[in-house]
Amino acid sequence: MLELIKMEHLLTLDMLFAFLTLSLMEVILGIDNIIFISILTNKLPKEIRARARSFGIGLALITRILMLLSIKWIMGLTEPFSAIGTFELTGRGLILFSGGVFLLIKSVKELFVFVENKNPEMGSKINARKSFIGIILQVALLDIVFSFDSILTAIGMTDNLPIMIAAIVVAMIVMLGFSGVISRLVERFPSLQILALTFLILIGFVLIFEAFEMHVSKSYIYAAVGFSLLVELINMRARTRKT
Repeated sequence: MLELIKMEHLLTLDMLFAFLTLSLMEVILGIDNIIFISILTNKLPKEIRARARSFGIGLALITRILMLLSIKWIMGLTEPFSAIGTFELTGRGLILFSGGVFLLIKSVKELFVFVENKNPEMGSKINARKSFIGIILQVALLDIVFSFDSILTAIGMTDNLPIMIAAIVVAMIVMLGFSGVISRLVERFPSLQILALTFLILIGFVLIFEAFEMHVSKSYIYAAVGFSLLVELINMRARTRKT
């Protein structure tokens, strides 16, 4: 009897550790998603931005849960179905490559509009009024790419489906809370938007490299962007003291 109680207690601790680890991992890996959501929804009128973020993150949550419920299909995407020379094609590779190319094109386009246009927000907002659904779908579709590897990692850490779903729900709640803050910061400080877009460009390259089985640790990119953000915050502080 005592051994059973100890075993149940150990299982509970293991489940709690898996839940906390997965939740933290999903939040960290969702940073790029939050930035993408913030930049896209800032193109909309202020009165509907929060609703757009909620819809986008809500769709992303549903998408991730459906992916978890389709574990066999997800695992099947890692199996090669064709080959080009010595390189084997997989569903995972095609998804990551398509998502990386899309993210590169979208980020470079937004960066060009922001830098070259005298008033880039005006035209964007007018067009965005007609493409509310389009922006939400972009967020949800790109979230499939962003979450693909994190889902595979979650499957590797635990086979407890409720824990994985609970961790994703917690991560999405955190994303929803921080997306508004990041959105306001990006809008208030234009230099942060440039930094955010260059970060997304780097993530696009990483996705393409991953599609060709060339692993690039995101920790290096997070460290580089974190250092750049620190330098920019110092510059912002210096500019405010001079004014």
